[in-house]
Amino acid sequence: MTLQSQIDAILAAAVAEEQCAGMTVLVRRNGEDVLYAQAGMADIASEKPVSEDSIFRLYSQSKPVTAAATMILVERGLIDLMDGVDKYLPGFRDPKVIDGEGNITPAYRAPWIIELLGMTAGLSYPGEDPAGQCAARVFEDAHAQILAGGGIPTVEFMNRLGEQPLAFQPGTHWRYSTCADVLGAVIEVVTGKRFGDFLREELFEPLDMVDTGFWVPPEKRERFVTCYRRTPEGLLPWLDQNLACGVYDRDPAFESGGAGLVSTLEDYSHFADMLLNGGVYAGRRFLSPKSVEFLTTPQLDEAVRRDLWDSLAGYNYGKLMRICDAPERMAGFAVKGEYGWDGWLGSYFCNMPEQGITILSMQNTTDCGTSPYVRRVRNAVLAALSRGEI
Repeated sequence: MTLQSQIDAILAAAVAEEQCAGMTVLVRRNGEDVLYAQAGMADIASEKPVSEDSIFRLYSQSKPVTAAATMILVERGLIDLMDGVDKYLPGFRDPKVIDGEGNITPAYRAPWIIELLGMTAGLSYPGEDPAGQCAARVFEDAHAQILAGGGIPTVEFMNRLGEQPLAFQPGTHWRYSTCADVLGAVIEVVTGKRFGDFLREELFEPLDMVDTGFWVPPEKRERFVTCYRRTPEGLLPWLDQNLACGVYDRDPAFESGGAGLVSTLEDYSHFADMLLNGGVYAGRRFLSPKSVEFLTTPQLDEAVRRDLWDSLAGYNYGKLMRICDAPERMAGFAVKGEYGWDGWLGSYFCNMPEQGITILSMQNTTDCGTSPYVRRVRNAVLAALSRGEI
């Protein structure tokens, strides 16, 4: 059984079992495509199949792009990784910490930029605990404004979040949160440009990422996939918002560095190639080798690492990505030094530098992350690699 037939069968099973409407996979080695597979629909009602140029919502797979953008400013000497966020966003001045019982005490300082890259800043996504409830109120206001046709601009939004109490003292724990969104606001303040304009000028246009951005213009909407949610009645369209993202028919006021981008397999492969090639794409240097090394090096010490999700066994974290430093601990095939991230709607990205391998997958189904089918794809690819078949 060839690798192609294995991957085709895995994707067909994901669609047949209604785990997603449609799914695509691209595997590259040393800058060349070695496998492409697709199954299912971009839109079930119209029976439109997914394709290699389908446009998907990235959600948290936006984060590695934001990390790379941050490193551009570090290289240029425009920010220091130990800068307090309050240097750029006054909402973070005089920060407070709220514990699980709702008690509020002063924080000993504002989070550093490096802590934003490592998710150790003390920030929160909307949640049930006191810190998460505080964040939720800001997001609820943003959602209401978006539904009314407006929105809260990126810097203002993050200043409002900065006024909410932290979940813990900066640097003392790991918590998945709005860190990448705050970095987008920092980039706006430092450059004097909208975050999306900076990304377009510094990364998207020169990387030939022609379909990547924070919204989908009219001429491209035919390629924009429908998002679905799994229900007992089967897959149903999901038309709601999450994390102040979900309306893509206009340029948003809030450009979310943690969840806002849309892209294609082809576009994201260019970004992955740039990282895999030490910061160079098509002969142009975007990041120094030192920046790429920094981006792909584990960040968490053992005390903080204990906070990572069980699903990240075998991985450390840093620079808004998972980084494998103990492959023997992972429930599946892995290689030391691989890095990448995924998205809430099922998009997935992984680079394996020593092997020259990139694995990309796209789908848009709520509450996905790295799905069991992506793990099956990974195992099949790494098994084939170990047999010398790719």
